[in-house]
Amino acid sequence: MLSLSGVTKQIGGLTAVDNVDLQMDADEIVGLVGPNGAGKTTLLNIISGILPPTTGKVTFNGEDITGLKADRICHRGIAKTFQIAKSFPDLSAQQCVMIGVLFGNRQGPGMPEAKKQALEILSNVNFPPDKAANLIRNLNVVELKRLQLARALACRPKLLLLDELTTGLNPRESREAVSLIRNIRDQGTSILIIEHVMSVIMGVSDRIVVLDHGKKIADGRPYEVVNNQRVIDTYLGDIDAF
Repeated sequence: MLSLSGVTKQIGGLTAVDNVDLQMDADEIVGLVGPNGAGKTTLLNIISGILPPTTGKVTFNGEDITGLKADRICHRGIAKTFQIAKSFPDLSAQQCVMIGVLFGNRQGPGMPEAKKQALEILSNVNFPPDKAANLIRNLNVVELKRLQLARALACRPKLLLLDELTTGLNPRESREAVSLIRNIRDQGTSILIIEHVMSVIMGVSDRIVVLDHGKKIADGRPYEVVNNQRVIDTYLGDIDAF
């Protein structure tokens, strides 16, 4: 489904992503981990079209999408959430999701159907139904996270990029997020997820990719990766903690 070949991103004098190769299959959940500043978010921004790569190639479903604008990539089936949950503060939650329904793919419906779909998607991510009409500026962190996920799902993605979806959530809320992620995959959407909470990554990922200083240092099944000595030394520390 997704193939990155030699992807590099230089920002000023910094190489944020350094010659990364990565492949994903359909219906796969891949965890992307590494220390702060490892290049994880930059890599997702390249895949989603927010940033162009300096060099390298991104292929999605057999099509070269390298350097395409974010809206074109979204219409091809890639949607993304963001590390900092922000949105349109003066819109309601329902209106925010309607934007994804109407403009996130090439088959947007009319307004009545968009309103209906937006409420259904909010319900599917366990967003409080009594807050669908609330302004986004009045939502709490958990509600903003769920709204972000709903907005991305409204685009009907084939590949969903999640950037620290569980950051700021308590253990119960994190478990609920893991269940949501599994349900999304079971409905036919592949997922590439950045997460620092290793219990979440271990519990949800089919495969884990590790970045360090922009380079890929490991790629494999969860227990292969967490037992990789280089990963332990550069990121995990005491493996007994997991």
